[in-house]
Amino acid sequence: MNQSKMHLVNKIFNNETIRTVWDKEKEKYYISIVDIVGVLADSSEPRKYWNWLKNKLKNEENFETSSITRQLKLKASDGKYRMTDVV
Repeated sequence: MNQSKMHLVNKIFNNETIRTVWDKEKEKYYISIVDIVGVLADSSEPRKYWNWLKNKLKNEENFETSSITRQLKLKASDGKYRMTDVV
């Protein structure tokens, strides 16, 4: 995927920011799973919660989340870009 054809769009949901990337070439949105988990689970540590959930799915359901997710570099709250699971 060509990063230069992607645009970060911050969406607001329940007063929380959901990092969303628009891939112009594929005409597809990619949404940060950590941000979604933080809002839906009302978690103060959404990254830890998401890691716990991924491990639970793998161990109990034998399901690899990598089959439905991918990783993109998204800007974190500290201003640094980090690889983040998106769907």
